[in-house]
Amino acid sequence: MTAHRRITGRLVIATHNPGKLAEMRELLAPYGIEATSAGELALPEPEETGTTFQANARIKAVSAATATGLPAFADDSGLVVDALDGQPGILSARWAGPSKDFMGAMTRIERLLQERGATAPDQRRAHFVSALCVGWPDGHLEEVEERVDGQLVWPPRGTAGFGYDPAFLPDGHSRTFGEMTSIEKHGLPPHGMGLSHRAKAFIKLAEKSLER
Repeated sequence: MTAHRRITGRLVIATHNPGKLAEMRELLAPYGIEATSAGELALPEPEETGTTFQANARIKAVSAATATGLPAFADDSGLVVDALDGQPGILSARWAGPSKDFMGAMTRIERLLQERGATAPDQRRAHFVSALCVGWPDGHLEEVEERVDGQLVWPPRGTAGFGYDPAFLPDGHSRTFGEMTSIEKHGLPPHGMGLSHRAKAFIKLAEKSLER
């Protein structure tokens, strides 16, 4: 079995998404990692041809590591809706289109749920998935995946977070991700509960590859 590798020094966050970049920088901050992003370095966005979240996270991490000669940290995440047979899934960002119209994407999901008669809370089950991958220029990979379960609400509530957050009510909570502060949503212990899919995955990754 290949030994786990620790992340030290500089790191590239392989994203062009400002919301995702902000979350990932907040998660990395306690570990003293100097992070830049693929967007800030004007790296091209690789074509995400994978059929799973993990495969697409790997594509992004390997692409950024190869281009920069630095370790690269990538996330591929999305919303999986039970009543829609797992859609939008790995196409979650693409459902919002080039203009990142997530209100339009949430409206599309609600229309499809209504067409299928999914109006009761137990018919509106969904979960977020986050697959994280750190890739090194020599090909070494560290990979983890996590999820957070909940249900979809309509209309969307809150303006915090990004993407589908305002429509997602995590189990055991009365407020959507869009109504939670960043600390509530993805803050790590002892300041937060590590509630989000990305925070849960990051905790797993930190156990393998990060040192405070």
